[in-house]
Amino acid sequence: MVSPPHEAMHRIFQHDPGLFSRVSRFLGIDLPKPIGATALPTDLTEASPVERRVDTLLRFETAEQGSFLLAVEAQGRKDPDKPASWAYYVSYLWTKYRLPAVLLVVCQDYSTAKWAQQAVSSGPPHMPTLTLRPLVAGPHNMPVITDPEEARADLVLASLAAITHAAEPVVNAILKALSTALRDAPEALADPIVEFTAQGLGNHPAKHLWRNLVAVDLSFYKSYISEEIRDEGRAQQGAQDILLVLRQRGLDISDDVRTRITECGDPEVLRDWLARAVTASSAEAIFESE
Repeated sequence: MVSPPHEAMHRIFQHDPGLFSRVSRFLGIDLPKPIGATALPTDLTEASPVERRVDTLLRFETAEQGSFLLAVEAQGRKDPDKPASWAYYVSYLWTKYRLPAVLLVVCQDYSTAKWAQQAVSSGPPHMPTLTLRPLVAGPHNMPVITDPEEARADLVLASLAAITHAAEPVVNAILKALSTALRDAPEALADPIVEFTAQGLGNHPAKHLWRNLVAVDLSFYKSYISEEIRDEGRAQQGAQDILLVLRQRGLDISDDVRTRITECGDPEVLRDWLARAVTASSAEAIFESE
């Protein structure tokens, strides 16, 4: 199953195709700003039983270098089968579109990034027929943006910085800078940044900080992720209120009761439990009618 971080790591380039030209300077290449970019179909399947899909595929037009294709792959772990698939993607795209193709692999940890950027050749060592050299964006080369002004200057790059550093301690400072920068951004611009960042953080601990920052700093936004985050915040507060009432009344709270209360995400249910907690004879009694 495709994970939210996987989707965020490549779809962010669909959202802002010009991001690649800004990221390229951190990859050691000099790519001029494109004058045009088009999203292309990602299905690279031929008339065979094998289905092959690249994550994101963009066509760029530049004044200096003409047209080229960018295939973006999000890679969460080492996979020995991937280099062969990537080589197929690049070869197929060259054949289909008659344009040079660039492969960008986006990673969230140093080990996977180091593995992904290794050149892989097809053919005997002394006669390599095809050599694959992906560009790799990850925590080893993406910028650490902790200044709100720097984040405000390029919100999409700041979001990518947070996503690629999701497992690093510095991500907390990046998220704080990004949330501060988003306060002054128009809602239409801020909403997708909030959602890309939330998806990209996945199950990393930093997701809790981002949800809290969005709930407080960006409380006026109404995006799906923002509303979900605020709902979770309200549920957490409701659970804490129930536990507080039970403690104040001197009732024993078992681990099972505590877990059931804190893991409930339905505000309506929590309100019912809170009302019962005021008069219940035991902590378990708040669940009796269910």
